[in-house]
Amino acid sequence: MRAFVFLRDPFISLPESTMSLKLRISDDMKAAMRAKEADRLGTIRMLMAAMKQKEVDERVELDDAMIVGIVDKLIKQRKDAAQQYEAGNRPDLADKEKSEIVVLEAYLPQRLSADEVNAAVKAIVVELGATGAGDMGKVMGVVKQRLAGQADMALVSAAVKSALAG
Repeated sequence: MRAFVFLRDPFISLPESTMSLKLRISDDMKAAMRAKEADRLGTIRMLMAAMKQKEVDERVELDDAMIVGIVDKLIKQRKDAAQQYEAGNRPDLADKEKSEIVVLEAYLPQRLSADEVNAAVKAIVVELGATGAGDMGKVMGVVKQRLAGQADMALVSAAVKSALAG
């Protein structure tokens, strides 16, 4: 006689805060399939493929922080592509990239405001005793660790430059 163990009861809905990001993405993919949302489904499948690729390449099980890193990378790629399409006078393709960004941003944690980023960067600069532009690499290393997934790194880089210049 075989015993079956169900890892997750499909009739029990977990609150989003306790649900892992990977599970939430998978559930959203199923919901997009049921709702026949082709654009959203395509974007989520692209995200799932990027996650699977990272798992296979590095032979690791992804945690939420790693998934947020993948989502950040995909958003950056989409922003760059949208800019290129706009420069090439292809607004239709730029709009598609922008709609993918909207879908992907749903999987990011709440971002810090510019003021919060500036305050965090200034605190780290003081903590490290950084004085000039030569310390930018040292400061960015610490800032990336502490603010990973919480802030746009382009905004962080600008904040570090201004903190070290002033």
